[in-house]
Amino acid sequence: MACGTLVLVSIFIPTTLGLPPISALLPGAILAALSVLALLLLIQDQREAAQPQQEQTIGTTPHRALQAFALIVGYALSVEWFGFYPSTAVGIPLTAYVFGYREPKGLLLATAIATGGIYLIFSYAMAQEFPSGLLWSK
Repeated sequence: MACGTLVLVSIFIPTTLGLPPISALLPGAILAALSVLALLLLIQDQREAAQPQQEQTIGTTPHRALQAFALIVGYALSVEWFGFYPSTAVGIPLTAYVFGYREPKGLLLATAIATGGIYLIFSYAMAQEFPSGLLWSK
């Protein structure tokens, strides 16, 4: 996975370098972050491979796939009706909670970082508008 990510990053770097500086900022930052995360994943994988492990069975969980699908559909509908920011502020902790993360401080922190980061990057720095929702637009 990490090697594939590094290959894809190396494919997209020349395209990003050909963009105007303001347009290349976000893709360049994402590619840089992906590179760092892929390298960290490679290091972690090598450390784990050096230690003996017991075999684990992998169970099938089709209900997780159905939950993920329901969350995606619900999020898409809520963005249409309530707007991007309220839907994201509810969707991030709801998704994490459904998939097992129960720590309230972590849920609030992840929501604040993701929603706030999106706002700062797109709405503030790039002056892009997100859907405001059908309920608020009238």
